[in-house]
Amino acid sequence: MSWVLLSGSLFVLLSTGAVLGAALGLTGMILLHFQANGATPLAITATWNLLTDFTLSAVPLFIFLGEILLASGVSKRVYNGLTPLFKRVPGQLLHTNIAVCTIFGAVSGSSTSTAAAIGSVGYPELKRRGYNPSIVVGTLAAGGTLGLLIPPSLALIIYGATQSVSIGQLFLAGMIPGLLIAFSFSVWIMIRSKIGEPVTPTAMDRMDWGEVRRGILQIWPLPILIFFVLGTIYLGIATPTESAALGVMASILIGFTWGDLNLRRLWIAFQRASFMFAAIGMILVGTVILSQAVSILGIPRAAVDAIGGFGLGPYGVLFMIVIVYIVLGCFFDGISLLLMTLPITFPMITSLGFDPIWFGIIVTLLIEIGMITPPVGLNLFVLSSISNNDVTITDAAKASLPYWLILLGSVLVFTLYPDIILWITRL
Repeated sequence: MSWVLLSGSLFVLLSTGAVLGAALGLTGMILLHFQANGATPLAITATWNLLTDFTLSAVPLFIFLGEILLASGVSKRVYNGLTPLFKRVPGQLLHTNIAVCTIFGAVSGSSTSTAAAIGSVGYPELKRRGYNPSIVVGTLAAGGTLGLLIPPSLALIIYGATQSVSIGQLFLAGMIPGLLIAFSFSVWIMIRSKIGEPVTPTAMDRMDWGEVRRGILQIWPLPILIFFVLGTIYLGIATPTESAALGVMASILIGFTWGDLNLRRLWIAFQRASFMFAAIGMILVGTVILSQAVSILGIPRAAVDAIGGFGLGPYGVLFMIVIVYIVLGCFFDGISLLLMTLPITFPMITSLGFDPIWFGIIVTLLIEIGMITPPVGLNLFVLSSISNNDVTITDAAKASLPYWLILLGSVLVFTLYPDIILWITRL
């Protein structure tokens, strides 16, 4: 009966166009009222505990930090600074898209913000130079996904805060996979530049190492910002929430002194961050109510027992969860999908003996895949809009397919070799 109420309520509420957070919360309230003997007051307690959680306050701060960087034009300076480094590499400035997205992801934490910030700079510049527009959008959409994995990551913060997993450990665990995937993207760009129709203009200029040196020196404030955001956590100086506050202050100073930030742009960044967190907060509230209900009713344990009856084993269950995330990623954005599914998938995975830190990285990869999966791949929509629809959603999806496969392949590799993720957390 609990499963009937859970699936039926979600289906009805979502099909009527109800806001996702409201649909999740109402479903949890229905379960608490009818299946847990009227235990609806527990929803109030759970909501209060969530909204007063010190760790969770890092989320709006990191959103604000990303919006400040976007408003201050810092992304343009970083892009121009790294451009000379890749002029003679096969694939040329397409590598700049991946490199700058990786660096920007180390201070932003949001996939969509990373794609928008770098895309608004990279797409017009590369189109002007004669690069294939679809290929450019594909690299930007894929590079944007790194914002969800490269620490600090909103997905990892929300995962850690809602499931009581160390955010510092999650940040450490996300570093190596994020860099490996970025490297894999660049390898594919080099391969693609050598096969099929040309995707880049003919490289005419010789490598000017003086220009490379000047470009790298030009982005000197960025390592300072990365230190404030990540270095303070790894050195034990600050908690994730405190480091987010330090990052906001540092980004404001850098934006005013090095970027193009002014009071008007700062206010717009604050408004945008507030609206974004309001939307996420609504989903968080709904999620915590649903999580409370499914936990009390033992639904995840029942699901594990039911699936165990098929004789699938732990990896068979994991395979089914991966398929569910890929399918749902076609219809929900990453953070919504994460919050909607964790109340059921997290207890299932941990009860089967999988490491919660490892699963945090895997589930982040799975929602990254959703960011470039039509019809609701947000990165595809953002970059199609930036291109003024010169590149359609369909063309963007086709260009992103190789990177989609790389992300999916990385899930398999990290499942077969989990120490790639976990070894650094044991140091």
